[in-house]
Parts: sequence; C-alpha cells; structure tokens
Amino acid sequence: MAFWSSTSVFTSKVPRKILFMFTLSLSVTYLFYSLMSCYNSLQFPLQENYVYQGRLVTEETTLVTLREQLYSTSSRGFAESGFTEKTTAGSAVSEHASSERRSGEWVRTPPAPTRPAAAEAAAAAADHSTAPEKEQHEFSTTDSELRANCTSDYGEKKLPQAIIIGVKKGGTRALLEALRVHPDVRAVGNEPHFFDRNYEKGLDWYRDLMPSTLEGQITMEKTPSYFVTNHAPKRIHSMARDIKLIIVVRNPVTRAISDYTQTLSKKPEIPTFEVLAFKNRTLGLIDASWSALRIGIYALHLESWMQYFPLSQMHFVSGERLIVDPAGEMAKVQDFLGLKRIVTDKHFYFNKTKGFPCLKKPEDSSTPRCLGKSKGRTHPRIDPDVIRRLHKFYKPFNMMFYQMTGQNFEWELEGGKESRSSQD
Repeated sequence: MAFWSSTSVFTSKVPRKILFMFTLSLSVTYLFYSLMSCYNSLQFPLQENYVYQGRLVTEETTLVTLREQLYSTSSRGFAESGFTEKTTAGSAVSEHASSERRSGEWVRTPPAPTRPAAAEAAAAAADHSTAPEKEQHEFSTTDSELRANCTSDYGEKKLPQAIIIGVKKGGTRALLEALRVHPDVRAVGNEPHFFDRNYEKGLDWYRDLMPSTLEGQITMEKTPSYFVTNHAPKRIHSMARDIKLIIVVRNPVTRAISDYTQTLSKKPEIPTFEVLAFKNRTLGLIDASWSALRIGIYALHLESWMQYFPLSQMHFVSGERLIVDPAGEMAKVQDFLGLKRIVTDKHFYFNKTKGFPCLKKPEDSSTPRCLGKSKGRTHPRIDPDVIRRLHKFYKPFNMMFYQMTGQNFEWELEGGKESRSSQD
C-alpha cells in the first residue's frame, strides 16, 4: 500500500509530457549515433559481373623453341650470338600440364614441384638471389590497413571484376589513377598482392580490401607482379573465370632500365646496370635470370595466362602511347571494360618537368593530380652497346609477343633510343 502511495505521488509531481520528451530525446540521440557509425557503409549493391563467352586460345608458335634455348643457357648466361630469329611453323604450344610445369624452369633456381601455399607466396616474392633490387613494392597492403566495416543492408563489398596484372614499371600506376577518375570505377589504391603473397589469407580477406561500390560500378585492383607469378593465372581463374585482365607493356629494354633506376634511387651502392645485365660481357652472356631483364620476356609470361584465359578477356595497353596519347589509350580501356568514355583528353595535361601527362585538378582541389616524386626519374646513362645487345636479345621474344597478341608495339623502331622518363 505504501508502494502505490509513493508512486502516485511521483507521477503527480512529474507531468507526463516531461516524461515523454525525456524518453523521446534519448531515442533520438541513440538513433543519431547509430546512423553516424554506419554512415560510411551506406552503399548499394553492385551489378552482376560482366560475362564473357570464349574458348581457350591455343596457337601454333615457336615459343617452345625460344623457351628451350633460353632454358638451355640459363645456367651459363644467354649468348646473343646463339639466338636464331627463324621460326618453325610446325611448333605448337604444349599441353596445359606440361606448360605449367615448365613455366618456372628458366629461372636460375627452379622451384620445387610441390610446396605449401605459404612457401609459394614467399618464393614468388623473392627476387634473383644475387640481384640488389630485392625490395618491397612501393604500394602494398597489410592487415593493419584493414578497416572495420559496419554491416548494412544497403551494400556489400565485391571481389574485383577487373585487375591490372602488369607489368612493373610499365605505367600501371598512371593507368589506375586515370581510371579512378571515372565515376563507375572503384579501385584499391594500394597493391593487395593477394595472388602472389597473401593467397593463404583467403578470399574474405581479399574482398574486405575492396572499396564499397554503387550499382553499376566496377571494382578493380592492380598488382603488377601478378603477370610474372606462376600461380597467379590459376588462382585468379579459380576466383572468377570471366574476369577482365589489363596488361600495360613497355619496351622491355626501357622497362629494365627504369626498374634499375628505381632500385638505384634507394640503394646507390649497387653495381652498375652493365654489370648486372651480363654474366660475362666479354663473351656477350646476358643474365636472363636477373629479374629486371626476366620481367621483359613478355611472351613466356603470357603463355601461362593463355592456358586459363582467352585473349578476349585481356587488354594490352602500350606504355609508350600512354605517355604520348593518354586519352587514346584510355578510350580503348574504357571500351574494354564496357564503360562510357568519360575520361578524355580534357582530363590530361603534359608535365614538362616529369616528362609525362598528369591529370588536371578536380573541381574540389587546388592542385593537379600528378604522380609522386618517385615517378619520372631521369635514367642513368647506359652504354649504347649494352642497349644494342639487349634489343637484339629481346627481339625474337617481342616478335612472338606481337604474334600472340595480334598487336605490333613497334619497339624495334626505337633502336638504341632510351626514354628519360619513367611512369611506374
């Protein structure tokens, strides 16, 4: 009886309107903080993946002959005089299993036939055993960079529908930054290195790195080392067999010098380019196992990708034309991705200091979007005789690459000329 008496006294002293306003304010406050915590993840689901129908491409080429000559000389160096440019019409690309087995044989130290995933990732990240350029990529992703994402019914992260898989020092960073201008492209800024270094972390880890996307947008990432990683084609195919692959290629001689220039800026004590390029310069024995030179043998790397993907799912960007005609190359890339041509010549201007195009400043920014100081370094002077020998070394591989892709990049026309600018 005393309890009911005290309750009635309390309710008589506190009007119901005050109680209602107090309760309402608490509810509004709670709702406000809940919405703020989830604000960044209020997105919409991405449209269905683009589906490409195509059969596996197999062509009769002389790649077997070129590969065998390279393998047979890998232990003692590659003699330029021992290379024949003649082709054998009856040679054919070997079957899938044997090709995958041979794909790593031309490296100086062949990998073991079977290894755990962690060992595979470690081996893929390792460079030439005596090469001084062993270093971390300029852009890499670690677990500490993952951000917690508030679950929302309005959107979810997607695995990429397109990947820029290569090549290092070809212009991949410039291409990615230009693509990110497009409103229908969302891309990871850093290089995830999932299919070469972090594969054991699983697809959920990989998906969590991707940006949230609106309906109609494409999710992308770029990791140039994928192109030269033996296991990357099979792993990417297992994730999405209809994925679109973009490869930025560049004159392999210029690319190798650019690669060396980047390492030299970080390690000034390393030997000269000429010393690293040859096992025995007097005999003309080129060290094809040096990673700076090995990356540029595009035909051998492409062979591994063609075992899993048809050419209709690959697009090759010329690193040289990306400098002199960025809008033209971007038009082709946007067509390949099924995007409207929004990134055009009005988005670029030529930076005379760096020697390559930069993106014009966005409306909400006071400065242009140009690649950082690590891009556009002046290359060291290389002995013209070394450049000539390297052009001769790469020529048969370049010819085979042209045949495989159906595109002539005209690297032979450059002769001994070597570009001063580096885009990636």
